[in-house]
Amino acid sequence: MLQQFNEKNRNLIVNINGQLVHRDKAGVSPFDSAVQGGDAVWEGLRLYNGRIFKLNEHLDRLERSARALSFAEIPSREKFIEEIKRTL
Repeated sequence: MLQQFNEKNRNLIVNINGQLVHRDKAGVSPFDSAVQGGDAVWEGLRLYNGRIFKLNEHLDRLERSARALSFAEIPSREKFIEEIKRTL
């Protein structure tokens, strides 16, 4: 199913390796291992009343997935939370 563009998302800011950039400037190198080998993990977060819904469960899944793919460097839970707060 083709995803429809939502006007609310026009000016999204994304966090890429600690850098906050406009969605139009975000990019992935064709040499990135996520592109070359498909080894990427991600979680979508939802906020309700300014609070992230089930953050700990999201972080648990993210860590399990990264370990299952044998990622060499997995940021600490504290680092994830710090970057999430900075992005929001």
